[in-house]
Amino acid sequence: MAGVAPGTAAAAAAKSEPVYDFATAVRETVWVDIGRDGDGDGRSDRVAADVVRPREAAERGVRVPVIMDASPYYSCCGRGNATERKTYDSAGRPVGFPLYYDNYFVPRGYAVVLVDLAGTNRSRGCPDIGGPSDVGSAKTVVDWLNGRATGYSAATGGTAVTASWTTGAVGMIGKSYDGTIANGVAATGVEGLRTIVPIAAISSWYDYYRTDGAVGNNGSPAGLSQTIKARNLGQDCSASDRRLSQAFPANGDYNAAWAERDHVAAARNVKASVFASHGVNDLNVKSVHFGQWWTALAATGVERRLWLSQTGHVDPFDYRRAEWVDALHQWFDHYLLGLDNGAERAPRVSVERQPDVWADQSAWPAAGTGNVAFRPVPGSTPELGALTTGPAVAGRAAFTDTKQSETTWAAQPTQSSTSRVLYTTGPLAQDLHVSGTGTVTVRATPSTSTARVSAVLVDYGQSTIRNYGAAGEGIRTGTTETCWGASTTGDDACYAVTTADTTTVGLHIFSRGWADLANHRSLSQESPLTPGTAYTMTFRLASTDKVIPRGHQLALIIGGTDSGFVGAPAQPPRLTLDLANTVARSPQRPER
Repeated sequence: MAGVAPGTAAAAAAKSEPVYDFATAVRETVWVDIGRDGDGDGRSDRVAADVVRPREAAERGVRVPVIMDASPYYSCCGRGNATERKTYDSAGRPVGFPLYYDNYFVPRGYAVVLVDLAGTNRSRGCPDIGGPSDVGSAKTVVDWLNGRATGYSAATGGTAVTASWTTGAVGMIGKSYDGTIANGVAATGVEGLRTIVPIAAISSWYDYYRTDGAVGNNGSPAGLSQTIKARNLGQDCSASDRRLSQAFPANGDYNAAWAERDHVAAARNVKASVFASHGVNDLNVKSVHFGQWWTALAATGVERRLWLSQTGHVDPFDYRRAEWVDALHQWFDHYLLGLDNGAERAPRVSVERQPDVWADQSAWPAAGTGNVAFRPVPGSTPELGALTTGPAVAGRAAFTDTKQSETTWAAQPTQSSTSRVLYTTGPLAQDLHVSGTGTVTVRATPSTSTARVSAVLVDYGQSTIRNYGAAGEGIRTGTTETCWGASTTGDDACYAVTTADTTTVGLHIFSRGWADLANHRSLSQESPLTPGTAYTMTFRLASTDKVIPRGHQLALIIGGTDSGFVGAPAQPPRLTLDLANTVARSPQRPER
């Protein structure tokens, strides 16, 4: 875009164009020394960075920026809706680069670098699930791209390779684990990382496997390590695996190993701009991850942008494809190529209100939002009643932890149950916009020495939503394809078209949270519970942005073990709630 003056109308409309030949692009692998010996073989580990970059730019001495996706999934599990894996020719040169980033951006003057995290695919070392080796794998590649680390032409031995072809401006992108690595690298404050695009990404590994003291039933770091290193180079990771198994408490206590993997706590170091996206109905990487990351980043002053969909764990490429590619193009052009194209002036927040119906906001939580205290008021039976914003009302309600699911709790809202309590607002007089991260405070008396507490917010009323609980988590994959960039033999730019998978429901559980009552004093150390003693604990609900329509009802349900998400206590109790000291605080504003 030479010759375009910054600040002009032409500059605002400027964008990189596909002027380079993708078929002749340079494809190479560089092994970057990360300065660790995770597999204990006496040699410093090297991670494989597969590079594709425009040949003509190198021949003309034009340096290019880098779009990087660092992942543990390139051989074990695949990337994207098509589960693409890396492929190589008979000489080991990279051929197939998963996803469309290379097809689309290399012709437009970018390099794309896909990094195998340590211990995965063609990288040496061992995985440590969000720890220093994982984050260091990608950070050191950023360092290499900026002349601060050493790359080699081979996994062992070989000659030193420099990245003289790049400007050193790096943007990291990725979904799920990949986006988590982008968050982690940004939290180191590494020079040269200009922007990150975390998609459905973890911001704290504690909050992936634990939640306010409760232990999730979604596996363990050691188990995930076994999955991602299944197709590596065969290195001995037994010692690393033992360390990983021993690093985390079996209970929900937050310790040094979790702190080392807490990017929210290190958000103050972030210098890169952030374009995040997340599904508010993501039940894999729960929405609290984007909420706490976004909030922590506010204090840094970095440029931020956010897309929130109604989907589950889905990439924007599969729910808003054309708009996403256009937004990504503009974002990278601005932060990596330096084009004055208005990217920083685009709507800060975009939220999917109904399937394929989007609304822009100036902020998240939405401007004008305030915390509203909702209190349970017992009805004719204490376990059913009203949810009001009035003063606390004395009363007690009890339920037994029978390890049921939230769907069972919510299914019959007008019937009392021995396994949960349920309080509703009655039909709303006007739309209610819930935007932010809520909390629930309970004062609960357990009948045994172990107790879990769960809470959910429910929108009762008929609505059509994305079917996030189905296999596609809100999308349906078709048979026709659209193409996004140039293709070569072995590296196709075409992907199956996806459409919204919708369902009409009478209720929608839109926010949820769980806790171990033993952590009422501290997340760092649980305290023994004494049966018959009342304990007060506040725990978080999932971050959200939802408008509950006029005429619908908002409900708060509190139960014991939510069997779909957390493990049960050793001795499931009967829990008695002091309703006067039980409250849900929901960030919301009335809609006109």
